[in-house]
Amino acid sequence: MLKMGLEDLSIHYLSEGSGPPLVLLHGLGNNSKSWIHQLKGLKKEYTVIAWDAPGYGQSLDPVPELQHFSQFADYLKKFLDGLALEKVCLLGHSMGSAIAIDFAIRFPKMVEKLIIAAPTRGAAGLNVEENIKKRKARHDLVENTPPEELARQRTPALLAANVDPGILEYAQKIMAEVRPAGYKSVANSLYNLNQMDEYSKIPVPTLVICGEEDRVTPVSESEIIVEKLQDGCLKTIADAGHLSYLEKPEVFNKYVLGFLNEEE
Repeated sequence: MLKMGLEDLSIHYLSEGSGPPLVLLHGLGNNSKSWIHQLKGLKKEYTVIAWDAPGYGQSLDPVPELQHFSQFADYLKKFLDGLALEKVCLLGHSMGSAIAIDFAIRFPKMVEKLIIAAPTRGAAGLNVEENIKKRKARHDLVENTPPEELARQRTPALLAANVDPGILEYAQKIMAEVRPAGYKSVANSLYNLNQMDEYSKIPVPTLVICGEEDRVTPVSESEIIVEKLQDGCLKTIADAGHLSYLEKPEVFNKYVLGFLNEEE
């Protein structure tokens, strides 16, 4: 078991391979184990590091709950400092993309390249009433629903319609591990998220990846983001939903490696 002790909590992580560091940041209903195909598929060329965000997996819960993704990014900074990593490539999925974007802007010397998969605009994509309702619904769900039932309700919407049953089962098992402290911290952060004026400040080459059947953060959301990037490109994956890295790992990994190994 790999753990990094920080000032007020410990961060659990998985690590495979050797080479330049590639750090993976999971989404709302996921954890480090979600990246199984990237840990295996990218380890020949990179040291692949997947954390459990505060409140997720085997990492400890933040007290009090977090309110902004900048707080998650602060923990990421301490985590990378603890690993003595001065410069990394970052890959964030969904809410992990918001953390990665915040980190890349505030700590630009630490980021070589940025990949954001199924990025979310959070509050920027909602009106005030919708935003309030969404946070309340997320809080109510994780507070009042057994984890296995929460996973049964929520996981199918994250995947393409014709997804392999084994992938659905694996994603559902991971989502059943969510805890209120982490889930509510992300719900709060999504409620407060608006990076519309920040995308143009990202100082590094950025790849955006989105599943063509993503019903959570559809391709249209990625298109809005990529248009504002200084140096960005968008790749889509057919027959994949919100968890494209799990549904179509061969295609996902091909895009990642092509981008990371591309000469600037």
